[in-house]
Order: sequence, then structure tokens, then C-alpha cells
Amino acid sequence: MPIFLVLVSLSAIATDRPATAKEALQPFNDLIGAWKATGTPEGTRRDKQSGFWVETITWGWQFSKDDAWLTVTFGSGKHFKNGTLRWAPTEQRYRLELTGIDRQTLVFDGTLKERILSVERVDAATKETQRLVLTMVHGNRFLYQWETKPESKPTFVRRYQVGATKEGAPFAAGESGPECIVTGGRGTMVVTHKGQTFYVCCTGCRDAFKEDPEKFIKEYESKKKR
Repeated sequence: MPIFLVLVSLSAIATDRPATAKEALQPFNDLIGAWKATGTPEGTRRDKQSGFWVETITWGWQFSKDDAWLTVTFGSGKHFKNGTLRWAPTEQRYRLELTGIDRQTLVFDGTLKERILSVERVDAATKETQRLVLTMVHGNRFLYQWETKPESKPTFVRRYQVGATKEGAPFAAGESGPECIVTGGRGTMVVTHKGQTFYVCCTGCRDAFKEDPEKFIKEYESKKKR
């Protein structure tokens, strides 16, 4: 009996783990697309007004054989230029790599809980812990904020927050639409194969579908049967 219980427990743990990088990143499907964003620093009212900025953010999927990851690009960003979000299967954690406007590469690791991604890194020079928290409010709205904690301090302090609204969203929050045949996200672009019409959510999914349409159609039909 004890052996049986252990085996059941191990099996439950295994099934809870994402089988692929694509599966692990599917909770972020709402991010795919272009966003208009407004950033505000912490501080006095004058600080917030004088430090206010506007940027654009674009998320998309990328694929290479069995690997998958998300890309992000900041237009007129005050702090970042671009980056990638990947799944680290060995650590069972998400890895966000961002390139700052100073071209410095920042690598964060963390977890996703209830549509909130929280990732951290320690600055090698200052020993300051830096945390980026991304909150997916709903399909047409997300926030990210930057927090820091000096080595000698016990708590984090928020330095700025950015609120983003999806550009040209065809559906209101909570409504559904066509499904991306590659990732299961919200389909916004049409692709065809042998006279059949399907939808994808970004150019990365479009390119992956065109490279091997039969593979994704088979996966999609298998998922519908389940």
C-alpha cells in the first residue's frame, strides 16, 4: 500500500508539469499582439507627471523544431528594447531575458501564479534584487511593474508601473473568437491549406503553420476530439 501511494503521488506530480515549452507558455496567449502602453514612475504627483512616458509593446510566438518561446519588442521604450520569455524545464521556472536601452542583458527567473508572472534577478555589481511583476488583467489589458530591494533591506519597493491596452482588439474582455490552430490563443490572422481556412495569432504561428500545416492540423483535430 505505501508503494502504491508513492507511485500515485509521483504520477500526479508528473502530469502537472508541462510536456512541452509551447504548453508551458500557453497561459500567456492573451499577450500576443500589439499594445499601447503608458508608464508612470513612483514618487510625488510632480514626479509622476514629469516622468510619464508612452511606449508600444508587441508580443509574438517563435518556433524552432520542438522548441517554442515568446518574443517581446518595445517601441519608444524608456527602459527596454526587446526580449524573450522561455520555459526552463529543468528548473520548472520561466526565464525572461530583456535587453535594456543601454544594451545590457538582464536575465530573470520566476513563476506564474493566477495570471501573475513574478521574476527576479540579482544585480552583480550592486547586489540589489530586481523584480518584474507582469499581471494579465484580462485579454485586452496587462500591467508590469519594476520593484527593487537593496541587499540590506527586507522588502521590495515599486519604482514604476506600466499599463498596456491591446491595439485594435476585435473582442471585448471575456468574449471569445477564432482559435489559433498552433497555440490555442485568439486567432487574428487567416491561413489556408488545401482549401480549408484556419486562424493563427501572430506571424510566428503563421510561419510555423506554413512550414508544417499537416502537423498542426493533426494536433488541432486531436485536441478537438479530446
